[in-house]
Amino acid sequence: MTPIGEREPESVHEHRPLRPETNFASAKIAIFQYAAVGVFVLLVARFWDLQVKNPGVYQERAEQNRIRAIPVPAPRGRILDRDGRIIVDNHSSYTLLLNRENLKTAHLKEIADGLDLDYDQLVARLEKFKRRPSYEPVVIKEELTPQELEFVDSHRDPGTFPELMLIKAQRRLYPRDGLGAHAIGYVGEVSEAELDSPDFAKYEQGEIIGKDGLERQYNDTLMGVDGQRRVVVDNMGREREVLDDKPAVPGHDLQTTLDLDLQVVAELGLGDREGAVVALDPRTGEVLAMVSKPEFDPNMFSARIKTKDWSALVQNPDKPLLNRAIQAQLAPGSTFKPLMAMAGLETGVIDDGFRVHCSGGASFYGRWFKCWQKHGHGEVDVHRGIVQSCDVFFYTVGNKLGIDRIAQYAEMAGLGHKTGVDLPHEADGIMPSTRWVMRNYHRKWYAGETISVSIGQGAVAVTPLQLASAIGGIVEGGVWKTPHLVRDPMHAVAFRKGDLKPENVAQVIAGMYGVVNEGGTGGSARLPGIAVCGKTGSAQVASNELVKSLKGSKLAGSLKDNGWFVGFAPRDNPEIVVVALVQGGMHGTVAAPIVRDVLKAYFDKRARQMQPLPELAWMRVPAPAPPAAPRKPEPATPPAEADMEDH
Repeated sequence: MTPIGEREPESVHEHRPLRPETNFASAKIAIFQYAAVGVFVLLVARFWDLQVKNPGVYQERAEQNRIRAIPVPAPRGRILDRDGRIIVDNHSSYTLLLNRENLKTAHLKEIADGLDLDYDQLVARLEKFKRRPSYEPVVIKEELTPQELEFVDSHRDPGTFPELMLIKAQRRLYPRDGLGAHAIGYVGEVSEAELDSPDFAKYEQGEIIGKDGLERQYNDTLMGVDGQRRVVVDNMGREREVLDDKPAVPGHDLQTTLDLDLQVVAELGLGDREGAVVALDPRTGEVLAMVSKPEFDPNMFSARIKTKDWSALVQNPDKPLLNRAIQAQLAPGSTFKPLMAMAGLETGVIDDGFRVHCSGGASFYGRWFKCWQKHGHGEVDVHRGIVQSCDVFFYTVGNKLGIDRIAQYAEMAGLGHKTGVDLPHEADGIMPSTRWVMRNYHRKWYAGETISVSIGQGAVAVTPLQLASAIGGIVEGGVWKTPHLVRDPMHAVAFRKGDLKPENVAQVIAGMYGVVNEGGTGGSARLPGIAVCGKTGSAQVASNELVKSLKGSKLAGSLKDNGWFVGFAPRDNPEIVVVALVQGGMHGTVAAPIVRDVLKAYFDKRARQMQPLPELAWMRVPAPAPPAAPRKPEPATPPAEADMEDH
């Protein structure tokens, strides 16, 4: 026993030595082993995917990291006039692209500031292309200025902005001051809305296409095929080697029917006034000139128009983008009267002996309709009715014809329908009839409405091109050739034919000759030595009562009558028809001098072309005769006996 106070020694069996827990260690080892096997399996699977399953895909991606494809834009074909003179050409410029493979988002702000770009628009543009492959570069600026070129050259090194790519491109060069802008059109980047349309399904995001005018109508002809230059780059994006260079294929040139000489004269004649001028050859349907004012500068579009410039064009109340030659639908006024006379003669409603007394107006269906001549024209027949443009005469003819017979002959001449000209966005115009009013307004036609239509007012509306084509077909004896701006030698020109009597056609032409040459309303279109025929027209935009109520206001100025004149020459076998519209011009006498100047330019040019080439002075001097060859001495012969006797 252990004494009290002393501690009993510990038993040897109370603290046995600990043995290792093998179960816990085994679990850790198992987890590690499974993880190692899993990683190995993933590596083997990835190796299988890279080397066996899809080797071509990843090899191509690897090549793309090493090989860079630089686009080579194809120049568009030139646009020429009928004599082969250049209207639209191309010029060399620099275009900046952004390579998205080594793009750093932090650089965008500095790039935008250095190139005078809107940062938000730059980001939005890149966002549009996010679904495209990253190796495809994105155009961010065209037509770089010298200052912008200096910025790019000093910042596109691998240490600053390696994503910048500079290429040479051919950009559109249009005539200055908007010459022929509406007929020619302009180019621009294909929009997302257009890409959703079946007509543009073959184009890719970012491509430049024709947006309006001939540029759009003949886009497939004018567009070339882009080329490509493939280069080897290092990991910093620097070019090391050119692998191949596929040149671009330029687009085809487009020769138009436009005559630059007539186009310039028509532009100058209309000046700064709103309106349109159209000149065409009624024998072929070729459009010789097409002017619309106010104009715009298509060069604004050749390098992606700025948002502020586009907004200014769209919001301009004068609508400079509107091609008034084919889209302005306006009442033709008295220029409609020759067609009324033709309808009356063809239907037998009137003849040579038909006369109407004009006292300054007439009453129809309980309403008084005034003539433009306050004191009247007295006794009026067909010829005098056209020459003096007597409203009462044509009120009476229209009342006898009725709206449906008027519409029949107007539609035969092409009114109320597109002419089929090879330009986009042509308007239909309006030719009212009983069927038309029922379809559009679900009511019947009132006979009193016919009176206004018979002098080119009321619901009837035409475009300048429609009026030129209609009159051109009448003076051609009832053959209407489809107007066009580009010759197509592979296809004949389409035409419509009406069965018009030659004597009726001659009577209408005689009346239009009198308008210009027999003291009629179009005397200002007269040309010495040229038998010019024509017809003036003054068409109301609003009623006289409304204009009077707004007198003195700004709106009243925009409601002035439109001035029309349609003229052709010569009287026999006409070669050219010209229509001039001056919006707010009040009277056709304002438009007549424009037509006169275009006709004069046409016949002056034709006279110059028919003159023989002048004989130059050097052509009259006879050429010196070639020097005679030296004669060889003849062998001596004994003299004859006769010679000896004479000697």
